[in-house]
Amino acid sequence: MSDRTTVPEQLFLLGNLGTMITYAAITVAIAVPVARAGQLRSNRLAVATALIFLTSAVGHGLHAWLAFANLDRAEHSVTLVWVWVLAWWNVVTGAAGLYYWISRRRALVETGAIYSDPGRQKLLDEADVHRATLEAVVEHTDDAIVGITLDGTITAWNGGAERLFGYTAAEIIGSSASVLADDPGAAEQQEVIRRIRAGERGVSYETRRFCKDGRPVETSLSVAAIRDRSGRPTGVSVVARDITAIKEAAARQRAVEERTHQAQRMESLGKLAGGVAHDFNNILAIIANYTDFALEEAAGNESLTGDLTHVRTAADRAVHLTRQLLTFTRGDTIQPQDVDLNASLAEVGGMLGRTIGEHITLITVPSAEPVVVHADPGQIQQVLLNLAINARDAMPDGGTLVLETDVAGLDGGEIDMQPPLPAGTYARLLVSDTGEGMSAEVAAHIFEPFYTTKPRGKGTGLGLSTVYGIVAEAGGSLNVYSEPGVGTTFRVYLPLVTAPGAATVPGPRSAAPPAGGGRTVLVVEDEPALARVVTRILAGAGYTVLTATGGPQALTLFQQHGCDALLTDVIMPEMSGRRLADLIHETVPTLPVLYMSGYSNGLLGTTHVLDGDIALIEKPFTAHDLLHRLAEIIKPVIGTGHPAPAEPEPVP
Repeated sequence: MSDRTTVPEQLFLLGNLGTMITYAAITVAIAVPVARAGQLRSNRLAVATALIFLTSAVGHGLHAWLAFANLDRAEHSVTLVWVWVLAWWNVVTGAAGLYYWISRRRALVETGAIYSDPGRQKLLDEADVHRATLEAVVEHTDDAIVGITLDGTITAWNGGAERLFGYTAAEIIGSSASVLADDPGAAEQQEVIRRIRAGERGVSYETRRFCKDGRPVETSLSVAAIRDRSGRPTGVSVVARDITAIKEAAARQRAVEERTHQAQRMESLGKLAGGVAHDFNNILAIIANYTDFALEEAAGNESLTGDLTHVRTAADRAVHLTRQLLTFTRGDTIQPQDVDLNASLAEVGGMLGRTIGEHITLITVPSAEPVVVHADPGQIQQVLLNLAINARDAMPDGGTLVLETDVAGLDGGEIDMQPPLPAGTYARLLVSDTGEGMSAEVAAHIFEPFYTTKPRGKGTGLGLSTVYGIVAEAGGSLNVYSEPGVGTTFRVYLPLVTAPGAATVPGPRSAAPPAGGGRTVLVVEDEPALARVVTRILAGAGYTVLTATGGPQALTLFQQHGCDALLTDVIMPEMSGRRLADLIHETVPTLPVLYMSGYSNGLLGTTHVLDGDIALIEKPFTAHDLLHRLAEIIKPVIGTGHPAPAEPEPVP
C-alpha cells in the first residue's frame, strides 16, 4: 500500500467515523429525554428527528466500513452486494426524512417545539385547563359580558348577554352597541368609550338599556379597557348586570320608610295638636262664658252688644277648630255603629245638591249592594263633606264631582296607603273631581294639620287632617291620586261589615288567574316605577311584555312587534290612552284594550274621558285583579294583533 493511496483513504475513513459518531450522539441526545418523558409515542417530531439522524449515522458507518476494508487493497472495488445494501439504506434514510417532514409541520405549527420539558408541559396543560374553566365561567355567568371595539361594534357576546337582552350571538355580533340603548344612552356609550380611549382604566355606572323586544332593563355596567402588548387600548369589555329587581326593592323600601316617617310625623303632630286643643278649650270656655256674662250685663246697649256678639262668634269658630283638632288626634268622643255607606252617600248628596253651587255637576254612584262599616255616622258624613268641599274649592270655574261607594280588595303590598292596611276586602268611598289637581310634593303633605294651599284666610288646613283622623280611628286608610290640571280622586278604605240579613258582599276572586301562555301585552305607563311593577306581574304570569312610557313609543313598538292586548294608562303626556287605542284600532280593530287609571270609573265615564262600556282597572290594583281583568278581555283565539311592519323606525 503506497502513501499516495493510503492518506486519502484514511481521511475518508476518519471523516465517516466522525460524522457517524456525531449523528449517533445527536440521536441519543434526542431519544433519551423523550423516552424518559414517556413521549416516544406521542412526540412524533422528536422520534422522526432521531430516526433521520440514526439512519444517517448508520449510513456513514457503512461507508466507514467499506473504506476500512479497502485500505490494504491495491485496487479499490465494491461488490454488488454492498451496492444494494447502500442503495436500500439510502431508501430507508429517505423514508425517515419523509416521515420527519410530515411530522415537522404538525409539531412546529401546533406545539412550537420538538420536545417539551415534562414540568413545562404540565404547566401548559394546567394553563389550558384554567383557560377552559375561565371560558366556561364567562359563558355561563348570569352577568352579560360583551366585547366592543373602540368604534362601538360588538365583537363578543356571552350566554349571560343572550339571556339578559334576548339577542343571540349570531344576531348581535357585528352590530353597533347603540341598538341596546335609546338616544341618550347611545351618547352615554360614546362618552364612556372616549374616556377609555383617553386612558381611563375603567368606568362603572348605572343606566337603562333595552332588550330585543323593546323592554327596558335597569343595568349596572362595568366597562374596562382591552389593551395590546404595548398597553394601547384596542377595545372595551363590558360586564352588565340586571338590577331592575334591586332598584324596585330599593324604591319600595324608600316608600315604606317614607310612609313610616309620615305616620310618625302625623302621630307627633297629632299629639302636639291634641295638647294644644285641650288647653285651648279651657281658654275658650273662659272666653265664651265671660262673653255671655258680659252680654247679659250689656242688655240695652246695642253698640256694646254688637261688639260682644262678634267676640262670641269668634269663640264659637275657635271651638269648632279645636273639635276638628281633637277629631284628628282621636281624642274626641265618638259613637261607632254599623253604617251603610250608601245611606251616608244619599244623605250627603242631598245636602250638597242644595249648597255646592250650580257651576258644579254632582253625581252620586251608590253600590248595588249594601256597603256596611262600623263607624260613627256623623264622622262618615264629615269625611264626605270635607272631601267634597275641597273638591268644590279646586273647581272655581266649575267641573264635575263624583261620589261613589263600592267594595275593593287589597293585597297588603300597596305602598301609597295612609296608613297601611293588611290584605283583605274593604268598603270604599271615592270622591273625584275635575279640578286643578295637585303635584306629588303637595299630595305628600295634605293630611298634615294646618297645611293648606288655599289663600290666607280661605282655609284652616284642618279639613283633610280631620278626614285622616276619622279614617284611621275607624281602622281604615286613604289613597289619593292627582295630576295638576286634570283632577283628583280620594279613596277611603274602611273595614267591611256584613249587615244582618243583608246579602253577602262579594270579595275578591279567589281562583288563580289563568296563565299568559306567551301572549304579548303592550304596557303603556308614564310612571317608570309602576311600569316596572306591571311588567314584573305580567312576565311572572307567562306573558311577553312590551313596555312603553308614552303613546309615540308604544306605536313604534306595536308596528315592530305587534301585540295580543293593550294595557294603557288613560291620562298621559303627549297622547292619551284613548287616542293611542284609537290609532292602533285603525290597524287591528279587534285588539283588546284594558285601561288603567288612578281616577275612578265613575269620574272617567261621566266626564266622557272614556265610554261607559270600556274595560278599566283602577289604581291601586292587586296583581290578582290585574291578571284576572286582563284574562277577561283577551279572546280565546288571538292572532290579529301582529302586523308585519315594512320599515319600522328604530326603538329608542
